Parts: sequence; structure tokens; C-alpha cells
Amino acid sequence: MRVAQFTDTFLPVVDGVGRVVSHYAQTMGDLCEACYVIAPRQEGLELQSAPYELIDYRSIRLPKMPQYRAGLPGLDARYRRRLATLKLDIAHAHSPFVAGREAYRVARRQGIPLVATFHSKYYEDFYQLTKSKSLSKLGVKFVVEFFSKCDQVWAVSHATADVLRDYGYRGVIEVVENGSNRKEPSAAAARMAEERYGLGDVPVLLFVGQMNWKKNIRRILEAVEVLARQGREFRLVLAGQGPSEKEIRQLSSAMGLEHFVVHVGHVSDAELLEGLYNRADLFVFPSLYDSAPMVVREAAAVGTPSLLALGSSAAEVVRDGENGLLAHDTTKDMAERIAWALDHPEELKQIGSAARRTIPKPWKDIVVGVLERYASLIRTTGNVRRF
Repeated sequence: MRVAQFTDTFLPVVDGVGRVVSHYAQTMGDLCEACYVIAPRQEGLELQSAPYELIDYRSIRLPKMPQYRAGLPGLDARYRRRLATLKLDIAHAHSPFVAGREAYRVARRQGIPLVATFHSKYYEDFYQLTKSKSLSKLGVKFVVEFFSKCDQVWAVSHATADVLRDYGYRGVIEVVENGSNRKEPSAAAARMAEERYGLGDVPVLLFVGQMNWKKNIRRILEAVEVLARQGREFRLVLAGQGPSEKEIRQLSSAMGLEHFVVHVGHVSDAELLEGLYNRADLFVFPSLYDSAPMVVREAAAVGTPSLLALGSSAAEVVRDGENGLLAHDTTKDMAERIAWALDHPEELKQIGSAARRTIPKPWKDIVVGVLERYASLIRTTGNVRRF
């Protein structure tokens, strides 16, 4: 089977969608005849002996979001020539925007089926950008129109599927979860992160993600402000970059949290990022925006439990007090749940062990299932070549 994964974000950007596509391609490249990643060109990306081929196209940097680039496939003759030589069995779009439109064009030109995965709550993205409900609704209409043209639509969780239905999509949605490879907790990796960021031997709370208010980072800062006033000793590590990074730093300082909050910025070193997950006692991720965040699974993969917002899409994989912690989206409740975690380190470790057992699903198992779905769709559409 010859597969193409189309995405608007890819390595070295380490957002959720980019990491999902990377895991798909890394695993799929060893299991099928050929796997291609088709994405905007990124600076600083070096692929060494990857089992897939990256076919990138011209891109420009997005204002206020330096880690992201907008693709211009129609203006890249080299890309067009390379693409013309491909013979594919199926195309998979991970975005309804430039990458999705390109996947649709290629799929229809080659007469192959198109799968699209719904990853994000796009209304919130549109509203944050435009501050207009009318324009945000038009953006959602654009998204729904794209998914309605695909041969099969997937969502990364049941809650995410519900979001797409709320947007107005009326077709069938299949839930295909993301994976995460379980890893042995590493004291050495934890020490590396501890030394790099001067964390000492105090409890560590960790957030990894885009520095964007939509991630509910204000709630984290408000909760740790309460804990700081109680005289507790801990560190909150904020890892990531994004459009609100400067404002988040300023608010942290205005709250008098310089001693407690460690801003580490974008962590592109996978080993160092894994060290942060290992060093953390609790992963704090109260986002109401994220659908099925990879970061929660990555934390669980090394036995670090997460604190999530009750009722959020992210909380779908967590049972409170068993394999994670849940709190109402209030400063008081978040602070109380973190305080409980700090006061009960042994119970927290047991919850982390349960998270490691129950939340991660090996990427190989996920991708084997994905390939079976591809094969079934190809048979249904009558487009079968080599497997």
C-alpha cells in the first residue's frame, strides 16, 4: 500500500497534529510499501534514515506564530514535479486547510479515496483570530464543507466527534484514537531536566503545549498563586511557545510567581522533553480547547499522572482518582486538587502507575488498525493496487 499523509504542521514543530503524523509515518513506513508526508517546508528539519519520504513545498512564516508556516504548494514547481511521479493508493488529510485542499486535489486527480481526521476545535481558533462570531461561523462552515467531501471522516475521540457534529457535519464519523508508546520511567532523564532548568528536589508541576490563553493557562497560574500564598514549595514548568507567551510571562511576574514558575520556552530536544515528563510529579493540563491531547498520553507513558478539567474532551481517558485527577474549572478546585497531589505523593505515584497501564496505546497497534481501515476503504472504492 502506498500512503500519503497531508499535514499543515510537521517536525520540528512539536504540536499535537505534527506529532501524530510523525508517529503515523514512522510506524507506517515499516509496515507498508511506501509512506509519504506532504507538508509545508520547515527550517531546521533533518530526517536521518526515516522509513518514510518527506515531500515538502514552499511556505511562509505566519505572523505572531513563528513556529508555524503557511504552505504555498501551487507556487512550488519542484514540489509539483515530484508529486506528479507519485502513484498512491490512499490520501489522508490531517487538516481542512491548505494540506486538506491539496490532499483533495491529489486524491481526485489520481482517483483514490481520501480520509480526513478531525483534530481540533476550529471555532475557538477562528474566534481568537477574528473576535467575530459571524466570521467564526463562516470558518466552521468552510471546515464542514471540506469534511463533507471526503470519503471517510475520523475523529481522535468521541468528544471530538461530537464537536464536528455540533458544527453541522451530518456524515458518519469513525473514532480512531491516537497512540503513545509506553516507556520505562527514567531517573537519568529526570536528572538531566532537573539540572538543565535548576528544579532542585521540590515537587514539579508541568504544562507542555502552545503558550496560548485558549489552553486555560491563566487557570494554572491562578491556582499556583493560591498554593504559593499557602507557603508551599514547588515549581511549575511551562514548556512551549505561542502567541500569548509574552503576556503569560508578564502575568506570572505580576502575580509574584517568579520563584515558582519556570518558563523554558519551546523544547525541540525530544530527550530533554521526555526528561521533563519524567521529572514532573503532576502534569497540569486544564485545557477546555484540546480534543485528545498527545501530551496527556506522553505524560502517562512514563507514569506521570495528569490533572484535567472535569467535562473537557481531554478528560475522556481519565477516571478521577484512579488513573488521573479531575477538577472543576475553577481556581479554588484546581488549587485544592493540586494541593492534594502535593500532600499525597505515594498515592499520586500509584495513580501515575495506573495511568501508565491504562492510557497509552502502542502506536504500532494503532497504525495496524489504520492500515486495515485503509485497505477496507480501498476495496470498497475499487482502487486496489499492491499491498
